[in-house]
Amino acid sequence: MTNGDAGPHERSYRKGPERRAQILLSAMELFAERGVGASLRAIGEAIGVSHAALRYYFANRDELLVEVYRTHEARVHKAQAHEGSAGSEVSAVAMMENSAERNRSIPGLVELYATLTTDALQEQQHPATREFVQARYRRVRADLAERVRAGQRSGAIAADVDPDDAAALVVAASDGLQLQWLLDPDAVDVRRSLEVLERLLPGAR
Repeated sequence: MTNGDAGPHERSYRKGPERRAQILLSAMELFAERGVGASLRAIGEAIGVSHAALRYYFANRDELLVEVYRTHEARVHKAQAHEGSAGSEVSAVAMMENSAERNRSIPGLVELYATLTTDALQEQQHPATREFVQARYRRVRADLAERVRAGQRSGAIAADVDPDDAAALVVAASDGLQLQWLLDPDAVDVRRSLEVLERLLPGAR
């Protein structure tokens, strides 16, 4: 190119990441409002993207769902960092309480998370989803376990509590309560129930 202009392939390449990010945002907004779509084609139709274009950026429905949830979590972590609410002084249970409060307005994304965890149990049909969910659980448990250790160092939590076991318990309580809330929102208050658990696992003082 003698005039310094980018050729069509280069322009298309530069637009690729932007278009992919736009699709993820549209899908995330769709899921938040309506829940998870039945198929990649149906999702594309709902967000105004052709099936061919969607397949260009995402090989299958599993990949799209994982990337939508990953994008959602990245936005949450960014907001937490901005608000200063992700420090180690926040207890393991309080972290889940805050998450439950945010999720009240986006039940569709809670449904997406439930869908991912259910799909992850079927390793042969959903290997990539299983890998994502396993890695996420490991990361979340590690973070919560460190918060329990911080509580133990401050004397707020008994020293004989195993941090890894406590972290697994908090995750189990949070996920189980949110599933019950999805099925019967008027009967289950996730945050209030988790406050009972926080009496046993308070934050650092």
